[in-house]
Amino acid sequence: MTGPIRLRSNVELHLSAGATLRFRTDPAAYPIVRTRWQGIECFSHSPLIYAYDEADLAITGTGTLDGGATTDNWWSSTRPRTDWERLLRMVEANVPVEDRIFEPGHGFRPSFIQPHTSRRVRIEDVRIVNAPMWVVHPVFCTDVLVRGITVDSLGPNNDGCNPDSCENVVITGCSFTTGDDCIAVKSGRDADGRRVGRPSRNILIEDCRFTAGHGALTIGSEASAGASGIHARDLHITTPAGGSGVDHALRIKTNSSRGGVIEHVTVENVVVDAVTTSAILITTRHAEPEQFGGHAPVVRDITVTNLAVRSAPRTVEIHDSPQAPVESFTLTTSETP
Repeated sequence: MTGPIRLRSNVELHLSAGATLRFRTDPAAYPIVRTRWQGIECFSHSPLIYAYDEADLAITGTGTLDGGATTDNWWSSTRPRTDWERLLRMVEANVPVEDRIFEPGHGFRPSFIQPHTSRRVRIEDVRIVNAPMWVVHPVFCTDVLVRGITVDSLGPNNDGCNPDSCENVVITGCSFTTGDDCIAVKSGRDADGRRVGRPSRNILIEDCRFTAGHGALTIGSEASAGASGIHARDLHITTPAGGSGVDHALRIKTNSSRGGVIEHVTVENVVVDAVTTSAILITTRHAEPEQFGGHAPVVRDITVTNLAVRSAPRTVEIHDSPQAPVESFTLTTSETP
């Protein structure tokens, strides 16, 4: 058992084969730190493993990181929304980040692993289970390698790997069974994301497997600073016996409150054994406000080649609007055995 871990520069946390490091679930054990929660900066509970403004970090080994989250603690459906509504009001009132502080007893479910404003980060081989919130969540980082990890976490908002306003990221040889999106590229939410203005770019995703989640590869919806240069190849979406399955192989989602430019996305050599909804979903009207939000997003230059779909209710869905049309989408398919 352990409480939160803070990594410093030139430190490697190594989990030997057969080892399990399990984290306490009492929010009081987690100090208040600077973080980004669903695309908005604030001070809230520390992630379970956290680094801030560090360099040359690693989490390695074939052991298990267990967040201990269940419906009796972090995943409880009774957690109040009042803090989230308070944070949105702070953004609307232009409250500085340094004053967006949630005292102990308040705040949000923390990410599991969050290197923040850090350089040269490696996360390799570990198995990660039962996360309170997003699982691997680099924020404002450069030169990130996520290789060979296994994420098995079916809780609410349990995205597997979310590079958030990051550059030069490689995600390779990983397996995802998640309660939300498996891989989701982010860059901030609405006005706060535009204020920061730091896009995610130059990201390679390759040789990954996906067995449960909303989207295998997702861009958005918190992508207000934009995302570009996203390249994915050699992905396999499958559904194990008795599993809930993956909804979409590629999912791009944004709306008129988000804004931002999502462009130069290439996806190739994707095998879809089965998805529950559509192999590809691109929407500029995801959770669209009742009235046009005034920040029309741009989605363009999306290329999918050599897509093989064995079972799907639909191959492609596109939901856009005259204010925010999807531009330059190209798809080629391949025969499935």
